[in-house]
Amino acid sequence: MKKSVPLYMISDAVGETSLKLVNAVTAQFPTVSFDSTYRFPFTKDPEELKAILADALKDSAIVVITLVDEELTKIVAEFSQRTGLQYIDLMSPFMDLIHKKTGVAPVEEAGIVHKLNQEYFNRVAAIEFAVKYDDGKDPKGFLDADIVLLGISRTSKTPLSMYLANNRYKVANLPLIPEVPLPEQIKKVPQEKLIGLILEPEAQQKIRANRLHSLGLNENSRYADLERIKEELAYSLETFDKLGAKTIDVTNKSVEEAASLIVDYLDSLDQAD
Repeated sequence: MKKSVPLYMISDAVGETSLKLVNAVTAQFPTVSFDSTYRFPFTKDPEELKAILADALKDSAIVVITLVDEELTKIVAEFSQRTGLQYIDLMSPFMDLIHKKTGVAPVEEAGIVHKLNQEYFNRVAAIEFAVKYDDGKDPKGFLDADIVLLGISRTSKTPLSMYLANNRYKVANLPLIPEVPLPEQIKKVPQEKLIGLILEPEAQQKIRANRLHSLGLNENSRYADLERIKEELAYSLETFDKLGAKTIDVTNKSVEEAASLIVDYLDSLDQAD
């Protein structure tokens, strides 16, 4: 069984710097699972940052930061010293070396590496869209999305939404719960935009049990019950069939692999047109 290492990547810009390094490093550990990897771009509010750090601590995650704001960096350092949270700062040590060598202070402007062109603005807009319409918060977003991800709890809907957003896709997602009726807006979305995500029930059970454990909750709750998960999976497959959604199995797939399957599917539709 693979060991699992949750990762939290926090940035006050897009967060591409940490993503590239994390991808390079995790590739060196093929026997370790990094499925629970979360990105938090445009994190500039101290209270928001503290909440993310608290969640990371609960998940026993490794935190990777690319924060150029000195005050935000101090918050992470102090939180880590107080709680034992493990983190790595990819920006400050290098900036400090240059500062000491040259006497020139960094401007501490997040995202300055990006050219202010239309492609960059499209990416930012897509990320903001993904955050706004995550987890079915506002059903109106389904009609404006390029992609709508559907799936039961813990099928990587949010990480996939953020990853695809970084590739300029506007993504909304909806958790499927058998007892909760589907919003009417989802029935109006063109079926080629609908992507249904599934996991093998046993893999799903492990992920949910780990999540409950990280939160200090009872791992034997209905949420992690195998029969309940099978019921939810059957409901999701029935829903995908009714809506005409493309089904993608994300079992044992990284976020990058799952995103690639989605993009390949969309490209195949474009070629068919």
